[in-house]
Amino acid sequence: MSPPAAEPHWTVVDFLHRGPWWRNRGLLTLNICLLIPLLTSVANGLDSSLVNGLQLLPDWQDYFKRPQGKTLGNGRLINSAQFLGNLIGLPFTPFASDILGRRAALFWGSLVMCMGIGLQAAARSVSMFIGARFCIGLGLSFCQNAAPLLLIELSYPTHRGRITSMFNSSWYFGSIISAWVCFGAFRAADGSQWSWRVPTLVQAICPVVQILSIWFIPESPRWLVSKGMESRAAAVLVKYHANGGDERDPLVTFEMAQIRHAIRIEEDINNSTSYWSLFTVPGNRKRMRLIMAIALFSQWSGNGLVSYYIDIVLKGVGIEDTETKTVINGCLQIFNFVIAIGSAMLIDVAGRRPLFIASNSGMLATFTAWTVTTALYNTRHNVAAAKATIPLIFLFFFFYDLAYTPLIVAYSLEILPFRVRAKGFAVMNITVMATIAFNQFVNPWALQAISWWYYVVYCGWLIFELVFVIFFIVETKGRTLEETAALFDGDEQPLDLVAMGGVAADMSMRLSRVVVTEPRRERSEEYEIQQIKTKEKQGEYYEIKRRYRDSDATASASSSDFHARAL
Repeated sequence: MSPPAAEPHWTVVDFLHRGPWWRNRGLLTLNICLLIPLLTSVANGLDSSLVNGLQLLPDWQDYFKRPQGKTLGNGRLINSAQFLGNLIGLPFTPFASDILGRRAALFWGSLVMCMGIGLQAAARSVSMFIGARFCIGLGLSFCQNAAPLLLIELSYPTHRGRITSMFNSSWYFGSIISAWVCFGAFRAADGSQWSWRVPTLVQAICPVVQILSIWFIPESPRWLVSKGMESRAAAVLVKYHANGGDERDPLVTFEMAQIRHAIRIEEDINNSTSYWSLFTVPGNRKRMRLIMAIALFSQWSGNGLVSYYIDIVLKGVGIEDTETKTVINGCLQIFNFVIAIGSAMLIDVAGRRPLFIASNSGMLATFTAWTVTTALYNTRHNVAAAKATIPLIFLFFFFYDLAYTPLIVAYSLEILPFRVRAKGFAVMNITVMATIAFNQFVNPWALQAISWWYYVVYCGWLIFELVFVIFFIVETKGRTLEETAALFDGDEQPLDLVAMGGVAADMSMRLSRVVVTEPRRERSEEYEIQQIKTKEKQGEYYEIKRRYRDSDATASASSSDFHARAL
């Protein structure tokens, strides 16, 4: 006698979209919408690299009477103005993102950026140029906080990790535009003010596009639920995650339940959502230790020497020709962009911790070699050593882009719970901006004062970074928000959250790998029967769903009741 047929076992993975995402209208529309917040990182890269490119243009140097040394980094604040504006605005950005919403914060930030760009393009003095860059940094701070939150909270489950990692990687795309626009303007308008005014006007493209399109993309479902607008949140998930189905779609039901549950649990753990709670709650202290350390490492690894003072660095190895320097700068940005995007695709395969360790090990080795070649040229005028410096710079950034470009945003956001995510992310950005501003005061003075000996300081710091990531970086690959919370909150974690961790972790692991098969079970006779009937089960589910939708008797039933019966 054959054994009785087992009840179908359903998981949320069974209801994910199968096949290429661009063939699903909802996902295609969603991912096109997510390009809008990604433009924030492009705008940041374009603006951050602008002064770097303008410093290479003789017309800009002549117009502003060749600012350099203390004028460039200290007295005139040309490099630091944008970062100081960003730093001043960042403490207030979480309130805009949490109170007004992610979209509204992005809109107002873009508007302030456009005002600053207009002033910068029309600058007639160094003071006006500095004021314009301060205004740009202020607006950018609000965009930088809201855009990544919108990405991570709106993305489709299987796309979330990669899309979030692509945010910071897109910085290099803006940097590429800046480098090559400066190069083109130098060739086309040499001898004219437009050789530097045109690149400044190009900055306006990204914020203008965001201003015009931000209200056509959906708001974060998590933010909507936190404000009590659950019907609107469900409508967003139905339209984009369920391809315009209905609220009774099992994937929508699961996501809504998960959002409600996560927000409730986070309220239990974090009774306060102030900045102070980031450092008074033990679990949050562990998170902030990692986040602030990564933020420091992202700017104090030696990369700032090339990112903002490539002109001085290249002169230090005997490269004086303007065209050669602009070509090297442009090629470096393209190289960085390719490596950063490739690394973003690896985070769910290689894991976070291995990428950090490989990145820091490689940076230490290559920066040490870079220091040696620079020293040989400066002390012995070794031309071969000078030529070796260029490929070493590229190799250094290869290792930097393995982890710090894609993960500084993605890793910070995934270890922060929803209630303090905006504020914790703001602290990360504040740390980055403060570090950059400090670098802009110190780097030009130190490079002129002690030359290549300043590189030795970074070699020592890179040793400390490597030790830190080996002993303190926590692997979060394949873990849900619940399991990640368990890593940091320990005994304070509520029992119901621990109880649901196993099933959620299995689902998350399969989501990250885009695996849509049944969970592993013992290979019993019942298991074999279920495996044979896998395809039949899919058709059966959609038939149940169709009958349920068309039935007047069940039309008023709740979505959770349907989900329970489907399971």
